[in-house]
Amino acid sequence: MSSNTKQQDAKFAHLPLSTSGPQSTTLTGNALLRTPYFNKGSAHTKEERDTFKLHGLLPTYIQTLQEQVHRAYAQYSSRHDDLAKNTFMASLKEQNEILYYRLILDHLKEMFPIIYTPTEGEAIANYSRLFRKPEGCFLNIDDADRLEDDIKQWGHPDDIDLIVASDGEQILGIGDQGVGAILISVAKLVIYTLCAGIHPSRTLPVVLDCGTNNKELLDDELYLGLRKNRVRGEQYDQFIDKFVSACRSTYPKAYIHFEDFGVDNARRILDKYTPQIACFNDDVQGTGCVTLAAIMTAFKVNGVKWDEARFVMFGSGTAGTGIADQIKDAIAQHTDKSAEDAGTQIWCVDKPGLLLKSKKDQLTPAQVSYARDDHEWENKDHGDLLSVIKEVKPHVLIGTSTKPGAFTEDVVREMAKHVDRPVIFPLSNPTRLHEAKPQDLYDWTDGKVLVATGSPFEPVKHNGKEYDISECNNSVTFPGIGLGAVLSRTRLMTPALLVAAVQALASAAPVLNDTGAGLLPDVEDVRDISVQIAKNVIKKAVEDGLAQEKNIPSDDADLEEWIREQMWNAEYRPLQLVEEDEADAHAKGEAGTASHQREARFDN
Repeated sequence: MSSNTKQQDAKFAHLPLSTSGPQSTTLTGNALLRTPYFNKGSAHTKEERDTFKLHGLLPTYIQTLQEQVHRAYAQYSSRHDDLAKNTFMASLKEQNEILYYRLILDHLKEMFPIIYTPTEGEAIANYSRLFRKPEGCFLNIDDADRLEDDIKQWGHPDDIDLIVASDGEQILGIGDQGVGAILISVAKLVIYTLCAGIHPSRTLPVVLDCGTNNKELLDDELYLGLRKNRVRGEQYDQFIDKFVSACRSTYPKAYIHFEDFGVDNARRILDKYTPQIACFNDDVQGTGCVTLAAIMTAFKVNGVKWDEARFVMFGSGTAGTGIADQIKDAIAQHTDKSAEDAGTQIWCVDKPGLLLKSKKDQLTPAQVSYARDDHEWENKDHGDLLSVIKEVKPHVLIGTSTKPGAFTEDVVREMAKHVDRPVIFPLSNPTRLHEAKPQDLYDWTDGKVLVATGSPFEPVKHNGKEYDISECNNSVTFPGIGLGAVLSRTRLMTPALLVAAVQALASAAPVLNDTGAGLLPDVEDVRDISVQIAKNVIKKAVEDGLAQEKNIPSDDADLEEWIREQMWNAEYRPLQLVEEDEADAHAKGEAGTASHQREARFDN
């Protein structure tokens, strides 16, 4: 139900995050029009123009949101390249938040690559050159002692639901981008809002500026970040700890999303804080969750049992080991095996070849638990993928290697010799780095393969039939998980909650619902999918005693209505003028912005 049709007497309209009824504000005139989450531009009604003193500030004709979308799309389409379109969208977001999100939602598939990968990567790489106005919270390691005061500016304890933070070391496949990482935090939060209805004014994008090893940035006279090489070691760890502590003390209900940290830090930081707070790392867990959902679907199609399934991971960096972790947790959940025993069903291959315990000096901490005993491989070839496939005879082959064409015809045909319906996921992206083309996989397995990819592909044809190729797009997963975390106020994000999320995603697969051949649902259906993921996460959080929110409905239908009522929608709501003494920060136009006056009130 869209918010413009919601009534104030909706069943859950009393909730603080309810999207029913009017929005209160103290702002009038130009102050209102300069506030992106209140400004409707040419769509302000006659009554609002009277009440909020907007006559003379707007053209006479009153437009609908859809008319505004039509005009904005024409302006967007006139931009000469993708980066110019990205910049146009960033400017629109600063003017009219609802129009920005509505425009994207109406053209989701077309615009997703513009507001996120790959174009956002180009915008991040050029951040200091394209800079117009700051957005988000900039924390730097040289001013760590001021960190808590800096982060406190962004709201009262109940004002922030979600924080996305990046240190910029490994951005979207383009490496170390220093302070430009603020844009990946911003982009990730946009996706949370688009895909799961997280209220945009209740989020906080953060960059943790620890310097950069990108010489091109350090030599650029326009670079806006710390002009020094990356700080590592104890000082770095203390900085991260101060950041997490400040978030916990200042915004105790906030869910923290770590994004695009370097390979040496991403998993280590996640492991440290997962037992302490509700946190998530999309590079480690998000990729693993969406891939696991595709595997669950594939197993329902091919009948492979969890206790007998064999997996080969080709590429065992942050993404590869993150996927392996999710698979291991799923095996343990579906069987009586311990996590350690479940891990023996997974063989990881990386730069040193098959991960063996004797190679411990070459292994990352995340890889150590997947290293095989050397005696298992005495007198057996294990230096290349084909040799490992011949010996393991896997049901599932997953690629996160960024080695184009690594899944050769010999590798694929060897795998297909031993299993009826091989599950093969070439997940490296962008497209030029994929391990195999879906069309080849169908041809080499006589159409028996079950495929999901890391980049979008057109449907393939085999024996006169057309098959959709599912993309393992994290955006159908992490937003729903975050929505569940935010609404339940879960104390922790445990493996059990993630498995519950994955089960909801897998159940929406077209191949299981007679709506297509895809192993995963399409991103265009993501908001409905996010509701189901959030529902599973919330139910599991309640069951495991992790939910801190009170009065969560136990009935499925009520729970779904409760979730939807609290999802932000890109629809104009009526505005209601209120006095200063009855207004919160949002009504005063201070949500999502630093404010000296607000900080003073906070301290008092």
